Amino acid sequence: MLDAAGITNRKDAALQFGSGGIFMRLRMMAMTLGLLAGTAPFLLAHHSFVAEYDANQPVKVTGVVTRVEWQNPHIWFFVDVKDAQGKVTNWGFSGGPPGVLQRRGISRNALKTGDTVVVEGFRARDGSNNASGGKVTFPDGRSVFTASNEDRAPQ
Repeated sequence: MLDAAGITNRKDAALQFGSGGIFMRLRMMAMTLGLLAGTAPFLLAHHSFVAEYDANQPVKVTGVVTRVEWQNPHIWFFVDVKDAQGKVTNWGFSGGPPGVLQRRGISRNALKTGDTVVVEGFRARDGSNNASGGKVTFPDGRSVFTASNEDRAPQ
């Protein structure tokens, strides 16, 4: 005899509604996959220092700020650096999130296009002219730690 749910015996009921039944397992699996799919973009959007930069390749350059991008998830600033032969290379430095820097007292006007700065950080793992912008020192001796809290500080 069929009941209202179309179940003919207790075995069918256990499979569909019972403790640990197939229906419950499938529902839990679907909920878990949905949660993972919904959070994956946020997990992938943020990188760790270790994944992006090489702590064994410190860089220290002196140059002129050419551009500052003050936006989430991290600020970026770019510096033209002249080598001994006079060749200019543009370096990109990743800093901390704008909100973190502002809480440290570093405003969006701290780095301006045309400023001469010394930047210390760690080179990108891919060998490009990008680095973590850990410490920025100005000609008057002021320096600021511009990296994220989890980033390694230049020594």
